Amino acid sequence: MPIFKLFATTPKAMETLLAEELQSLGITEIKATMAGVAFEGDLETAYRVCLWSRTANRILLVLSSFEVKSQEDLYKGIQAIDWFEHINPGDSFAVSFSAKNSEAINNTHFGALKVKDAIVDQMRERFQQRPSIDTAQPSIRINVYLQGELAQLSLDLSGESLHRRGYRDVNIKAPMKENLAAAMLLRCGWPQIAKQQGTLIDPMCGSGTLLLEAAMIAADYAPGLLRDYFGFIGWKKHDAQCWNKLRIEAQQRKKLGIETLPIIAGFDQNRQTVHTALAHIANAGLQHKVHVERRDIEDASPASSWKPGLLICNPPYGERLGTEQETSDLYKRFGESLKAHFVGWKAAMIISNPELGFRLGIRSQKPITLFNGALECKLLRLNIEESSFFIPKAKTQEDRVTQALEVVSTEQLETVGADMFANRLAKNFKKYARWAKQHNISCYRVYDADLPEYAVAIDIYQGEQTWVNIQEYEPPKSIDQHKADQRLAALLAEVPKVLNVTREQVFLKIRKKQRSTDQYEKQAEVGQFHTIEEGGCKLLVNFEDYLDTGLFLDHRPIRMLIQKQAKDKRFLNLFAYTGSATVHAAMGGAKATTTVDMSNTYITWAKNNMALNKNSGEHEYIQADCLEWLAITAKQENKPQYDLIFLDPPTFSNSKRMTDVFDIQNDHVSLITNAAALLAPKGILYFSTNFRRFKIDLEALIDLKIVDITKQTIPEDFARNQRIHYCWSIQNAE
Repeated sequence: MPIFKLFATTPKAMETLLAEELQSLGITEIKATMAGVAFEGDLETAYRVCLWSRTANRILLVLSSFEVKSQEDLYKGIQAIDWFEHINPGDSFAVSFSAKNSEAINNTHFGALKVKDAIVDQMRERFQQRPSIDTAQPSIRINVYLQGELAQLSLDLSGESLHRRGYRDVNIKAPMKENLAAAMLLRCGWPQIAKQQGTLIDPMCGSGTLLLEAAMIAADYAPGLLRDYFGFIGWKKHDAQCWNKLRIEAQQRKKLGIETLPIIAGFDQNRQTVHTALAHIANAGLQHKVHVERRDIEDASPASSWKPGLLICNPPYGERLGTEQETSDLYKRFGESLKAHFVGWKAAMIISNPELGFRLGIRSQKPITLFNGALECKLLRLNIEESSFFIPKAKTQEDRVTQALEVVSTEQLETVGADMFANRLAKNFKKYARWAKQHNISCYRVYDADLPEYAVAIDIYQGEQTWVNIQEYEPPKSIDQHKADQRLAALLAEVPKVLNVTREQVFLKIRKKQRSTDQYEKQAEVGQFHTIEEGGCKLLVNFEDYLDTGLFLDHRPIRMLIQKQAKDKRFLNLFAYTGSATVHAAMGGAKATTTVDMSNTYITWAKNNMALNKNSGEHEYIQADCLEWLAITAKQENKPQYDLIFLDPPTFSNSKRMTDVFDIQNDHVSLITNAAALLAPKGILYFSTNFRRFKIDLEALIDLKIVDITKQTIPEDFARNQRIHYCWSIQNAE
């Protein structure tokens, strides 16, 4: 058999596990890279990895690598392959295309079309017949990865992601992928525990993913054995005899392994979820081998005859399941259950917020980083023994600050540089307060991580009184938490003195690295709104319930520009948030406004903002997924026309209320194109994004007149950060 260059992809942080797995399959020539492992082997080796890998996503067989400096280079590179060696003219194929740091092609949809055209043109020229496109189960799936000027062309032997084992029927709320579950089990030493007949319990088993992956590992059950489709099945070079041999071998190993399974049990409080888990267990042919029943977390105790082993689970993170308080209480109860019933066991769980692990009251080993989709998580591993137990203190933001202040004396405050921070803040305040007064600005930024040790943003809001909003940037993991607490305490001691406010007028939030639409996530339930004024507009702000206050201060210039240009115009505000831009347009004399946002909370906020201001005109509010609304409205025969449009989408969103995952870099072309379709003649679209690595695809938007106005839309109080946002003025070409 010929030797091929192969590449196995895997989620970030699982590369080492995948490399170890490939070594266990007898593969020696391996090289781990970011999100994957390169290796070499014959077709049998490739098939074996497809069948047995528990941690890989896809297995790619490299056909060629070539230089791409232009679109034509990509087309020629694809046509250099004789595709008749791989498919017949009447077969089907699909293309996956991705690019990184490429100047030639940065639109993945366009790249995929170019690859498709090259294959179709070659086959049509030779056979007067073209293969069809099938995105579900094509005869072959082609993968192109363009990095810089180097393209790698591969066949995707897996066909669809290998995490899809074939036993899952129903997607329940917040499921985890099967290869992540396998990674958790491998990292916790489950194979060794299973060999010693240790018990496995998942007390929050959900749809049973951890239970089934544990059973498959313990039973020597190949994870690909249930799948009826792989990417090589319809490939002309497929060796069916070799594949059948490997499957028969795997069936025999499974039959032997199932006979020696240790006890594997799962509990869940939700009746429907238990039924789903039982259905998945039956699909895998493991009924009567894996036990599941309905139990609350407090009752998730092992039978006295069960040998101690591993308790493992994927509890709610507080990201998508439950409120923050509910999640915190759950972890506290969980910790009490572990201490009461599982002494002598090992335990593990994956969480996104390490603070929740603290709530358990059990010291853990060094956490292991894993990713649940795009969400960075920590795998906590615990030995349940009395020497590891402790009573967790309250760890709310306010408690954290109070505790830090209790242990930090005046002398210590000076040692951590509080005087330097106070001097810098005072200097900034004097400068920006004078500037704000000259320009009639009531809300502005006075400090933005000017000193690296004090990584916070400080904004002043002036209304019926003065408020100070502090956002602490999440410190790097290398920073000692105690030192970070000391500095935060020192900062909070100085801010009221320098800015001449009381402690009650100062609000603190932790701004972590943004995931999804964090600025829209609720932080509290206080419901206290305050009125500020900007450019003659009254607007409501909230300092406690949300990460952001309801008013993006860096967008002040673009709001004022909209207000200046809005007279007698029809204005459309997309991803409108709290509708502040709509208020400015209305106060500028817009004859009609349309405000679109997916959140009912923010549509209501926008209406309340408008109600504070006396204005004329017709005002429409639409609660809808902006992407879907735009796509539908842009195609209408009698679509509405707007003279002025403001488009400020999030960087990323996977909200359950949206039909698709949204990524500003990948999706901005269709978004801008659809928005521009609603422009009246000579109308202007203002498009803005705060994604720092964003690159606008001018080539794909060649029919539009696009002018970069970023510099003139960044206000003086944000000038220290020229990448706070990007902004363009867009018009249809005449």
